[in-house]
Amino acid sequence: MRVLVTGGAGFIGSAVCRHLIRCGAERVVNVDKLTYAGSLASLLAVEGDPRYAFYRADILDEKVLLQIMRRERVEAVMHLAAESHVDRSIEGPDLFMETNVLGTVRLLNAALAYWSGLGLEGQERFRFHHVSTDEVFGDLPFNLGIFSEESRYAPSSPYAASKAAADHFARAWHRTYGLPVVISNCSNNYGPFHFPEKLIPLTIINAIEEEPLPLYGSGANVRDWLHVDDHAAALDLVISQGRPGESYNIGARAERNNLSVMESICDLIDMKLPRKGGGSYRDLITLVPDRPGHDRRYAIDPSKVERELGWRPKRSFEAGLSETVDWFLANRWWWEPIRRERNSGSRIGGLHRSVA
Repeated sequence: MRVLVTGGAGFIGSAVCRHLIRCGAERVVNVDKLTYAGSLASLLAVEGDPRYAFYRADILDEKVLLQIMRRERVEAVMHLAAESHVDRSIEGPDLFMETNVLGTVRLLNAALAYWSGLGLEGQERFRFHHVSTDEVFGDLPFNLGIFSEESRYAPSSPYAASKAAADHFARAWHRTYGLPVVISNCSNNYGPFHFPEKLIPLTIINAIEEEPLPLYGSGANVRDWLHVDDHAAALDLVISQGRPGESYNIGARAERNNLSVMESICDLIDMKLPRKGGGSYRDLITLVPDRPGHDRRYAIDPSKVERELGWRPKRSFEAGLSETVDWFLANRWWWEPIRRERNSGSRIGGLHRSVA
């Protein structure tokens, strides 16, 4: 397929671009505004490939989006561009409404105009894949329940609310206009090129630099952890084989509470990079006041995507986490410039807390 990926310079988006090129896509068109969390350095592996193209553009610019779709003759749109940091959404929700809601509507409008101009065969082949999150469903008790595609929407944070609204608009464009939309909702991702304001990369980097490892509350909050490369493979199946009008929950059945995740990281780095003064990196774990509206637990039932599309994650959480620690240890060239900008206050300012 000829796929346009929005947000292709971000964490998940760049993994998708690398995956699609690696797996033989005819054309991968990356459209990204390059906000603080976007990095073309994450795409060095594909930037020289003749099948890959990058356009610096804002998803709010409907006219430009339509021009790119027509110029590149795309057969599918995978929409990943979004503001995604919960803490940021609490501090400034307006940007999340603008990017995640209005930006999605503008992109849907452009895709509808493009799709309407295709011939019958092109219309039948075309897909608009809206990539969302399990956070739209709210939270679960610690020992009861799991999110399915039929779960009620109950977002807790401004970020989750903006993604829930975007999901509804995507469904409306399918129901009202016939645009062939598929939706996927994923659990927490982790892996290489993860922007270091999220729990796992922040913990790894802070440990490497012997800084405190901040953890919200008691660390009891539970997430299902999905390696980003396994997620990219699932998204490829959803956009190529998913049924229009359907949604697919993508999770790895790997629930862990935040404290145990942080302790696992510390234990791995204890083995791979022992502290100069001895002791464990666990000693750096520092509890900080919990954030407002912090969801207790997310858990996804991926049975539908497993059953209908034959997807399974290739990595266990333990193997994937070890690979991720190795990657951050070996790739300082990628994260150290971001770290310097953070410390200078030009990117993520004083955000030192872990987030999940």
